[in-house]
Amino acid sequence: MEFRIDRGDLVEAVAWAARALPARTPVPVLGGLLLDAAAGRLSVSGFDFETAARIETDAETAVEGRVLVLGRRLLDICKVLPDGPVSCRLDGTRFTVEAGGAGFGLSTLPREEYPTPPAPPAPYGTVDAAAFATAVAQVAVAAGRDDTLPVLTGVQLRLDGDEMTLSASDRYRYAVRRLGWKAEAEAAAGGVVEALVPARRLLDVARSLARCGVVRVGLDGASGSGPIGFEGGRMRSVVRPLDGRLPAYGKLFDMAGAAVAEVECGALTEAVRRVAVVAEANSPVRLDFSAESVLLRAGYGDDVAAQRLPAVLTGAEEVTVAFNPAYLLDALASFEASALRVELLGTGQRALLGAADAPEACRHLLMSVKQLV
Repeated sequence: MEFRIDRGDLVEAVAWAARALPARTPVPVLGGLLLDAAAGRLSVSGFDFETAARIETDAETAVEGRVLVLGRRLLDICKVLPDGPVSCRLDGTRFTVEAGGAGFGLSTLPREEYPTPPAPPAPYGTVDAAAFATAVAQVAVAAGRDDTLPVLTGVQLRLDGDEMTLSASDRYRYAVRRLGWKAEAEAAAGGVVEALVPARRLLDVARSLARCGVVRVGLDGASGSGPIGFEGGRMRSVVRPLDGRLPAYGKLFDMAGAAVAEVECGALTEAVRRVAVVAEANSPVRLDFSAESVLLRAGYGDDVAAQRLPAVLTGAEEVTVAFNPAYLLDALASFEASALRVELLGTGQRALLGAADAPEACRHLLMSVKQLV
């Protein structure tokens, strides 16, 4: 095996594939990256039983072949290589990397012990890469981080005709985002498909493919229970879904009889950040909505902060709610709209946030805490 490649291309390929490497593993070969050199290209792959990542890049291949090397060690080497062409070759069990007079040697891992990654599933449809990355980021903030409750650590992907719906919840909040996508002809006729994808994995994949123009989504059968593929350009990830599904949100999002407030999103975000500096850990930020304004307050005793903002409230003369400031800031940051619509049921009850101009496209449900400042 022997090939020559531009340093920038090699760093990009190795860094991208290394995203799939486990932080720690009792199986040494899973810490390896598989390099496959063929005519005119080099592919780099990583796999940890949860996610398989593969990327192709241009290379001048003198001798075709495959080698498994320690991924993080190779990435560290690539980062310090001088600019210019890089020459790589396999000499017995030693993989060498040379560039600009600098040379490195790496021992190889037993390729026969490396598990076979899952095959990429059949194409199911396509979605705009930038819109997909934005949508995943908007809902992933609401996903749980407690691995003892794995279902709540996922983002539920629902494909129904020409609409994709992403949702996530950690029991204290629930985020839902809808966007358009283009299903394959056979997929469009197959009905609704749902799959629960690990939020951290999906967020990483979506971000890395954001500049690809279009993301091709693949599913192994119409059930959505098999591996899920995401491909853009020369990059491909195959992710194993989680078992189970999120609780339904239909009744939670039914806000019949709620008062409705509209407020400028950016100003509210800055105000929450400002008053929350005096809040103790887990203490809430209180919002007092009236007909023409909202008063934000936080803190206790002499350590308090307050700010009033313009707002419009309909359906009630006044409503008071209080939220965990971190959860509220996560929700506010997920919106791109300038004006925010907030449906309010009252103290200690849920509140539903959405963009004023398109409240159904992206929605974020928060529970109002009963303890007020």
